[in-house]
Amino acid sequence: MTGRKLAVFFKYLFIYILLIIFIIPFYLMINNSFKTTQQFVESPFSLPDKLDFGNYVDAFKKMNFLGGFINSLTITVISVSLILLTASMAAYFLARFKWRINKLIFAILVASMIVPFQAVMIPLVSIYGNMKLLNNKWILIFMYLGFGQAFAIFIFHGFIKNIPLDMEEAVLIDGGNRLQAFFRVVLPLLTPVMVTVMILDILWIWNDYLLPSLVLLSPAQRTLPLSTYSFFQTYSVDYAPLMAGIVLTILPVIIAYVFAQNRIIEGVVQGAIK
Repeated sequence: MTGRKLAVFFKYLFIYILLIIFIIPFYLMINNSFKTTQQFVESPFSLPDKLDFGNYVDAFKKMNFLGGFINSLTITVISVSLILLTASMAAYFLARFKWRINKLIFAILVASMIVPFQAVMIPLVSIYGNMKLLNNKWILIFMYLGFGQAFAIFIFHGFIKNIPLDMEEAVLIDGGNRLQAFFRVVLPLLTPVMVTVMILDILWIWNDYLLPSLVLLSPAQRTLPLSTYSFFQTYSVDYAPLMAGIVLTILPVIIAYVFAQNRIIEGVVQGAIK
């Protein structure tokens, strides 16, 4: 075996090892969702005796799956849509108008990405709690809109700088304004990078547990990740239905990806080429 073939062999071996490492948590989650909690504790890696969907039925009822799904879907769709629209417009303004204040604003936005959420968590909850604004999904959407701006603007800004000005000037010469130039020319060209930002934000918001747990206090407002808390008792955890509940939580995202994977992959590839 030549050195080149040996390098290729070890490269694919490394990839398959990583694949197995990433698959193990999913295997444990799905495998143990068909067991009892006692079987899960005694032998988490063994195969279940039979495919019993009782845990899924229990999880569906105990989590109030439909209510949590509607809450998660509402929060995710509105938050991501607003982030994409406002961040792309803000990035366009910062990229096209090269004022000193715009450079300062962009630098502050980029610097804010290194500040961990835990650093502002307590002041945030304290301020909004004193204003009696907690336990409201619209406040949560507003927070996601704020926390999602910096990264999205950073991505859009770099993409917009590479779009030729001649395309926009054609709209301006025809009597259009900057807003029309953005929506007619720039926004359609942002589709590939928008897909990338959309995927990252959907995964972030749909799977987020910490921020909703601080804002949404009543069971009726809970998202799907928060609904899994129903399986935690004071002194014990009902692990088997919990595994089924986690599967139900991630299932909508997986289904959405299966149906939209061609579009997603196309967007990511085009964004990488740009």
